[in-house]
Amino acid sequence: MKLMLLGSSKAQLNTIKKIQNLGHEVIASDYHETSVGKNIANDTWLASTFDYAETLKGAVAKSIDGIMTMGTDQPVLTVAKVANTLNLPYFLDIDTALSVTNKAIMKQKFIDYQIPTTNYVLYEPSNPSVLEKVKFPAVIKPLDSQGQRGIYVVNSIDEIQTLYSDVISYSREKSILIESYYANDEITISGWVEAGELKVLTITDRVTFDSKDEIGICLSHEFPSKHTKEYGQAIVHLSKKIVKDFKIQSGPIYFQFFIGEEGLKVNEIACRIGGAYEDEFIPYLTGVDLLHMTIMGSLGIDYSTDNLINHDVFSINKHLSVQLFFSNPCKICDMPTEDEIRKLEGVVNVGFNYHVGDTIPKISNATQRIGYVIVAADSKQQLEKRLSLLYKHLKIIDENSNNVIIHRKLEE
Repeated sequence: MKLMLLGSSKAQLNTIKKIQNLGHEVIASDYHETSVGKNIANDTWLASTFDYAETLKGAVAKSIDGIMTMGTDQPVLTVAKVANTLNLPYFLDIDTALSVTNKAIMKQKFIDYQIPTTNYVLYEPSNPSVLEKVKFPAVIKPLDSQGQRGIYVVNSIDEIQTLYSDVISYSREKSILIESYYANDEITISGWVEAGELKVLTITDRVTFDSKDEIGICLSHEFPSKHTKEYGQAIVHLSKKIVKDFKIQSGPIYFQFFIGEEGLKVNEIACRIGGAYEDEFIPYLTGVDLLHMTIMGSLGIDYSTDNLINHDVFSINKHLSVQLFFSNPCKICDMPTEDEIRKLEGVVNVGFNYHVGDTIPKISNATQRIGYVIVAADSKQQLEKRLSLLYKHLKIIDENSNNVIIHRKLEE
């Protein structure tokens, strides 16, 4: 069978290989002629993953049997539209897909269904009066982007107006979202919906840069969340309410919550596998293979839910960290190989996006991470020791022989 995959960057390589290992063909589609995934896909198509019309042309031309995306928000809507148009298998109807990819619709639904979230307004230059309602500091962001692009913390109306053009450059909308800034810890919830019923698989701490200049850019995911004991049941309850209120019937979910002085608030929700290598670490922790289920469901092939039914998120005894590391701007003069890191104790997997000789720009969004390492242990203490060992070996050396790697703080 032929499965069209929207997106063919390095983040989708595991998906392409898995589809092929299951005996199916991959048509890799995005707007880059030289995406790395297209080198190993069975066939390719050139179209933006946001472009429904061009993607539909490719789907028809290639006679596909299914369509999906992986680890990215916005193509979820394109997938739903193409699948519905061609009567292909799909997890989401178009209305639901729109509500989980457009932040204006999403935030209004939060308000309508009394789902706790931060206060917000929508702004465009033709309606400056809404800025009178904004309390500072505030966060501005595009309505339909991804990867922490075009997101800023602002402290004045002048800043909003100055940054508007940059924010809107990442969007197809004329309005931008302005939210109240909420000092918080971030929590992510991954799970699977089957026949309208959510099974929460993991609750992780999403550790981000301390600096507001890199707001929302993730440095690691930590399992289990340090907030599980106090907030775990409330997180599961609220997640199930969201699934019901948004009429999510099947497929993967990835929700982002805030925990701060005012308690639990919902940041954003998505109906896709997370982009922090959840397709690798969730099967390791739970035995539930989200990627396998997504592939099979996208082709209309039955898949087993036995591990899903028997899963209890509060009964997992393993500890795990997904390290998403960056570097200061430099030319990389030395760094270890993936095989060298893979041999370290507790390393589940590793992948590098940059290598010796590459030039690294200033950090502006999540796509500029150098790579990832998944590390597992039997306890939090053991995990931190293994991470300390990891960063004795994992160094990014610049032209001046400095180690310029950036990673989350290690605990004593």
